[in-house]
Amino acid sequence: MPDQHLTNTQFSDLGLAPALLRGLDELGFDRCTPIQAEALPLALEGKDVAGQAQTGTGKSAAFLLAAMHHLLTFSERQGDDASRQPRALMLAPTRELAIQIHKDALAIGRHTGLKCALVYGGTGYESQRRTLEEGVDILIGTPGRLIDYFKQNVFNLKAIEVVVLDEADRMFDLGFISDIRYLLRRMPPAGRRLNMLFSATLSHRVHELAYEHMNGPQSIEVQPEQVTADRVIQTLYHVSSQEKIAVLLGLLRRIHDGRVLVFVNTKRVAETVAGYLLGNGVETAILSGDIPQTKRQSLLAGFQAGNLPVLVATDVAARGLHIPDVSHVINFDLPQDPEDYVHRIGRTARAGAAGDAVSLACERYVYSLPEIEGFIGARIPTKPIDETLIVELRPPKRIESSRRPTRERPGSSKTGAGRRKSSARRKDGKHSTAAAKSQDAAPDSEPKKRKRRARRRKSREGAAPGTGPGASAGKKPSPDHGPE
Repeated sequence: MPDQHLTNTQFSDLGLAPALLRGLDELGFDRCTPIQAEALPLALEGKDVAGQAQTGTGKSAAFLLAAMHHLLTFSERQGDDASRQPRALMLAPTRELAIQIHKDALAIGRHTGLKCALVYGGTGYESQRRTLEEGVDILIGTPGRLIDYFKQNVFNLKAIEVVVLDEADRMFDLGFISDIRYLLRRMPPAGRRLNMLFSATLSHRVHELAYEHMNGPQSIEVQPEQVTADRVIQTLYHVSSQEKIAVLLGLLRRIHDGRVLVFVNTKRVAETVAGYLLGNGVETAILSGDIPQTKRQSLLAGFQAGNLPVLVATDVAARGLHIPDVSHVINFDLPQDPEDYVHRIGRTARAGAAGDAVSLACERYVYSLPEIEGFIGARIPTKPIDETLIVELRPPKRIESSRRPTRERPGSSKTGAGRRKSSARRKDGKHSTAAAKSQDAAPDSEPKKRKRRARRRKSREGAAPGTGPGASAGKKPSPDHGPE
């Protein structure tokens, strides 16, 4: 890690278990990041921590080291049955973040002998179940699939000694908090656990959750010198909606040997942008909530390996993903939430490295620019559109829509057991039954069907033509989700 991203606190001075120090040494880590330097001494003393830190600051390593040290040093495990049950539970709001935490856990804890398991929806239902049945020390996952297995008695929470809640603010955004409380209330009391919570913002609702389910947590707020990464070079172009794709292609042609994330606000726009890029000779793929999990992992692996130079993504990729060496982030659409802007451009300049973030402000989304600049506390430098930047477009390549007939809650299962879980949750009545809608959910065609049925019913009842719900005079224009 570059020196400017680190403190003078050495991991070797913290009293970590030797097996953990050996793993850190093999990974080449010797000094702590700011969040690690503040959180680890408290957690290693057994104190609960509620920490605020942006993505890319090393908080995953902080809670993994604290949790593993606790299990190696202060474990209360008793009996054969308890030894098969998870002793640490780490909750993440998205599959990608859970996968990343599991990957880091395997690397850091390679010499500890602790068994880690990963549980998330969308794939691997039976294999994940078998892994749990074989016994696990550290369980990492998303809430939906975890509750599914818990209600089937695949595992229990009676032996939990460490709880980690990562991206707590995102849990609220996705509607998972009732599920989180459901799991926390089935564990040993907060005073018998080490509890750690991390969030990009320690809002009132996050504080409330911390003090309700933690044991006097110590608040840590690690603010970078700027809200955005200090080595991100930010640039803004004011461009019309009709010229955005041509300008995007012009920008990409100026980037040589780079790894580029292009962020859009909807899946439909992602498909349009990817189609034009492919039609104009730019190898790319789409990463959105509707892409099957196995394919998403394959795309990320290809992008991380450098085999795929450009990835067009919705905000599913804005948080929790560690993709090394992303040279450029391009906001094809300005996000409507200022925090999403920070998380998006945080995909580049990771761990103190340099990077570029370019935003295209069109008439549709420019209204969010003042709020973004107010949030980051600075004006984004603006550049004029050079005529050479607007390239002539060839026709787009047709892309098969990735939209699926049913929508799945992040972290849930679409298998029969997953449907049984939903039914069980409705009967339970003790926690939320509403599935969190994906930010980039596909448009629903159901209103058109209802209108057609209403017209036929009116016709049978003798209604005059043109007076039913589907009459053109009463129709509202459908929203335009694509590029203007």
